[in-house]
Amino acid sequence: MNDIQDVDEEAVRAKIAVLRIEHQDLDDAVAALSAASVPDMIQIARLKKKKLALRDQIVLLEDQLTPDIIA
Repeated sequence: MNDIQDVDEEAVRAKIAVLRIEHQDLDDAVAALSAASVPDMIQIARLKKKKLALRDQIVLLEDQLTPDIIA
């Protein structure tokens, strides 16, 4: 049972790492679009919305790694 939990935890950590890289890539894309002489505000808004969705996914996955503590 513990081995299964370890494998699951590793998979979750790997997924978080991938999502963080994707989030950073979107951040870089937003910065590049914002720096353009005529920024595409619609595209920037779409990318920011996707960044927020990724952040939500990351938070949910990180919550899975945090043990429940009953006080």
